Amino acid sequence: MGFIKPTLPDVDLEEFLQMPLRERLRIMTLKWADHGLGTPRMIHVIYIVKLVFFYALGGVAIATATSHLPAFWHVSQWWNQPIVYQKVILWTILLELIGLAGSWGPLAGKTKPMTGGIRFWAKLNTIRLRPWKAVPFTNGDRRTWFDIVVYLALIVTVTIAMVSPGVHSDSLSAALPGNTSGLVSPMLLIAPMVLLVVIGLRDKTIFLAARGEQYLPALLFFTVLPFADMIIAGKLLIGTVWIWAGISKFGMHFTNVIPPMVSNSPLIPFKWLKRAHYRNFPDDLRPSHLATFMAHGPGSFVEIVAPLALLLSPWPWLTIAAAVVMVSFHLFIISTFPLAVPVEWNVLFAYITIFLFIGFPNWDGYAIWDMSSPWLTAGLLIGLCFFPVLGNLRPDLVSFLPAMRQYAGNWASAVWTFTPGAEQKLNRVTRCSPNTVDQYINFGWDPVTAEAFTQQVTAWRAMHSQGRGLYSVLLKCLPDIDTRTVREGEMSCNTIIGFNFGDGHLHNEDLIRAIQSEAQFEPGEFVIAWVESQPIHKKTQEYKVIDAALGVIERGTWNVKDLVDEQPWLPNGPIPLNVTWQRAGVLH
Repeated sequence: MGFIKPTLPDVDLEEFLQMPLRERLRIMTLKWADHGLGTPRMIHVIYIVKLVFFYALGGVAIATATSHLPAFWHVSQWWNQPIVYQKVILWTILLELIGLAGSWGPLAGKTKPMTGGIRFWAKLNTIRLRPWKAVPFTNGDRRTWFDIVVYLALIVTVTIAMVSPGVHSDSLSAALPGNTSGLVSPMLLIAPMVLLVVIGLRDKTIFLAARGEQYLPALLFFTVLPFADMIIAGKLLIGTVWIWAGISKFGMHFTNVIPPMVSNSPLIPFKWLKRAHYRNFPDDLRPSHLATFMAHGPGSFVEIVAPLALLLSPWPWLTIAAAVVMVSFHLFIISTFPLAVPVEWNVLFAYITIFLFIGFPNWDGYAIWDMSSPWLTAGLLIGLCFFPVLGNLRPDLVSFLPAMRQYAGNWASAVWTFTPGAEQKLNRVTRCSPNTVDQYINFGWDPVTAEAFTQQVTAWRAMHSQGRGLYSVLLKCLPDIDTRTVREGEMSCNTIIGFNFGDGHLHNEDLIRAIQSEAQFEPGEFVIAWVESQPIHKKTQEYKVIDAALGVIERGTWNVKDLVDEQPWLPNGPIPLNVTWQRAGVLH
């Protein structure tokens, strides 16, 4: 990779762009195996500087300065202070709400400008996506003044809670008699919780961006639980996130996540090590035995066993070992620079691991069996597991984030296609950013380089299991696919609504309908292949084909096994599809 220039396939790029889709996918996936996305190193440096100096040091500096604690460089005097734990979470929520944390910057499809968030969510008549149509008072797909006021009020109330000094807590003083910093005032946390629920019922984009499924329970614990129960509940929260994420990695999808993830890491300079994660580079890019071991050894198995050890361990040596494992787990994810770039979230979880399990170990009265009531423990576990259970059984009802399927490879996803020139109609939409390719051109790249680099993400999708199904659908449904502009749905969605964390629910037919109301595509100009996550009890996935002008025009299923048995570029042609419904007279 160059420091300023991207790493692209070693071919004549103008000829490359004229090749059939499957040949382009073959060339790009082979290039990805060695170089990942090929992002200029400068971009990685920007993310690291932002993460270390703005997020980590900035957050600790604010937490300590507003809590009567020594300066942030006196780590030994603040790392185990409960108010720092609370305020770092509030700082993270604030940055997520503004759009300066996850899904920020070039790795999320935003190069110029790099920020979506408040630039878009605080504007009138921008696209708003409601989570459930059955919720009253949520009709429409545009933000109103009500939405903007609620959103800005949420930012203000989170900021006030974060910068306000702590208040006395009897339960804290009983547990830690020498503590003088107190806790964030529970009264200051009521408004953020209420506003987050209100905005979440009207606008799933902002709720998911704020990681409400994880931070809202934390705020609730800060508000209603005495100190010892608050700490234990925090352990249950992070433990259930880990364990359900580990459970979600069972199955056929996750193994296909590991090779492209490792290949994208700028910290792994050895081609032989990246290629070792593929079965037989360059002929067979299915995961190797090493990738399978990494997926289900250090991956799913460790992500269940290590958290259980942290929750149940009575021994310091086991707790320390398990904490080191989980901190390393999150640092590894950061090192790969995943495209949704949830790097702040991973740093926060690494810190919380140390704070909760080392700072307040089980043997000091902070074990799950030390909670004030077993009924409270049972109730918390039921509440924390509700959405993961529902999301795994009915993924159509729940985002993969509340379902705790981060990194699992089992995601709702989509590939967008346009007839030549039709992509420019997206610029008629009130949107967050220009088309990704146009951003690169505005950044100073020539159009050929910009187009070739933009297409790299389509190869990333093909290297994941569901991508092979999506491309199979397009190959079968669109005879002109080789002449179409093909885009990864997640990246394109990000330029429209300012956020995407890999959740295809953010760009299903609801978003396409909202886009169409302004873009006015003709039938056939903008066609999308879209797929739902695989339910945990089924062997198939449900896909649909969406025409922006006509709506859903085909539904069907495919067998997941057929995906993982095939190469990313489908050399044997499309996988078998089971068409269950088709709109008459549209597809032939």
